[in-house]
Amino acid sequence: MQEVLRIEGLKQHFVSGKKLFSKGYTVKAVDGVSFSLEQGKTLGLVGESGCGKSTLGRTILKLFEPTEGSIYFEGKDITRLSPKEMRPLRKDMQIVFQDPMESLNQRHTIGMILEEPYIIHKMGTDKERKQWVLELLDKVGLPREAINRYPHEFSGGQRQRIGIARAIALKPKLLICDESVSALDVSVQAQIINLLLALQKDMNLAIIFISHDLSVVKQVSDDVAVMYFGKVVEYGPALEVYNSPENEYTKKLLSAIPITHPSQRKRA
Repeated sequence: MQEVLRIEGLKQHFVSGKKLFSKGYTVKAVDGVSFSLEQGKTLGLVGESGCGKSTLGRTILKLFEPTEGSIYFEGKDITRLSPKEMRPLRKDMQIVFQDPMESLNQRHTIGMILEEPYIIHKMGTDKERKQWVLELLDKVGLPREAINRYPHEFSGGQRQRIGIARAIALKPKLLICDESVSALDVSVQAQIINLLLALQKDMNLAIIFISHDLSVVKQVSDDVAVMYFGKVVEYGPALEVYNSPENEYTKKLLSAIPITHPSQRKRA
């Protein structure tokens, strides 16, 4: 399969507490991470809150300029591209955020929100864009009447479907899901995960699925990277990582997964 993304020794350091007579201290949010991702595959990125996984996702998209290391997208080094040079690539690299209430403009109708990516990239006529928006609503399982409604009129799961619709509007090749189901009820989580998997199959998407919930990551991932204090401490095929973890931190994370049935409990 074709490699969509490769990062090598990626670092994202922030200086905090800097004052007039003090240099402050360096926070190593991402500290030398490397991995690759193929077309149509999902990488689960897991770890405790504050381990750097969301920062890594944003750095890959160059929402933060990396401190060090390299980002290759479809074989092209994009690490030092300027915002202007990155703009044509933005349609191929999209993100779904955790809280759609914060990421969706509450003053815009759903139609306006979903049409915006096409307007920004100067695609289609008014009539074509409206048709594309209706097709997006169909794809994510929302009624076409939603086009004239506002985000606050929808449930959390429906709003996340809107966020996903916006993210796939330009037919990206890479989708980063940043804790995109963590704020939802378990039953709604399952629906959103099934939607993402269906879209991945239909669009041959490469997905980075960021979550602190290892049980959710297990359902969706081909490979898993476990982060701890900015570093990847374990990386490999999902089944190997879950069934035969080598790192002590990974073992502790896995032991914390709730057991849903007595038969899952290991015999002493």
